Amino acid sequence: MQKKRTLKLSNQKDSHNISFNAMASPCEVIVQTQNKRLAEQVAQCVSREVWRIEDKNSRYDSRSLCSQINTSAGKKIAIDEETFLLLNFADQCYQLSEGLFDISSGVLRKVWSFDSASGEYQNFPSETEVNKLLGCVDWQRVVYDRQNITLPLNMELDFGGIGKEYAVDRCILLAKQITDEPILVNLGGDLAVTGPRLNNQAWQVAIEHPDNDALGQPQDMIVALNHGALATSGDARRYLIKEGIRYGHVLNAKTGWPIIHAPRSITTVAPQCIQAGILATLALLQGEHAEQFLTEQDITFWARR
Repeated sequence: MQKKRTLKLSNQKDSHNISFNAMASPCEVIVQTQNKRLAEQVAQCVSREVWRIEDKNSRYDSRSLCSQINTSAGKKIAIDEETFLLLNFADQCYQLSEGLFDISSGVLRKVWSFDSASGEYQNFPSETEVNKLLGCVDWQRVVYDRQNITLPLNMELDFGGIGKEYAVDRCILLAKQITDEPILVNLGGDLAVTGPRLNNQAWQVAIEHPDNDALGQPQDMIVALNHGALATSGDARRYLIKEGIRYGHVLNAKTGWPIIHAPRSITTVAPQCIQAGILATLALLQGEHAEQFLTEQDITFWARR
């Protein structure tokens, strides 16, 4: 059954804004031009690329390459160069995190659910349930090369931790091939710009406060961005609370349990969105030492507890 996908184009004072939905997130593209035809060209190009990446890497779509890999039952599956490079990046993240970040840990979602709007836990898993699935988490057992991948029986891959940020970078690359006009691509809060706005002005980007659903509506933080990308990771919308302890949706692949004592949200800036995103995630995986980890990386970041 084909997905219903639509684009909305609106004209602002000095730009055209394009909005659509993808990867379970609201998406926005801002093209600083009054040329409607150019804006429509960028809109079509960017949305097609985001939806292409979603269709290819979604573990919820039975037709995706990711699903073919996850249901391969140990058989060899053909892959392309793009997937090979994504797997290489996932391997680098695994090595840098010393195993804390592992794209084979997606199988743990079978016992963990963070979809409750209230955050109150339902069917909180037992240690036995978590440990049973933990035996299916081990990136080092995945065998791949430029042509094929072999995933052991009962294991699954999840590109969710890097897919959206990768899509942002791809869209920026394609947008630059179309026009030199300033463009911002925002996929659910992970975003990048092609450069400064006209007259060399910075883009003003709002970072949502993690307690925005609380009474009093805390103020979002405004960040000026001239170049590169920005990504945020945190538990503002996906978390559980049990016995007064808040469990965010980011899981430690070694233990199978959510990270605790980490900042509520971390926002990082880097030349590319996929770099900013993984740095924010790796920092969260450090728990109470998140800020120390980011300081040691010598990058710009904001953390909220």
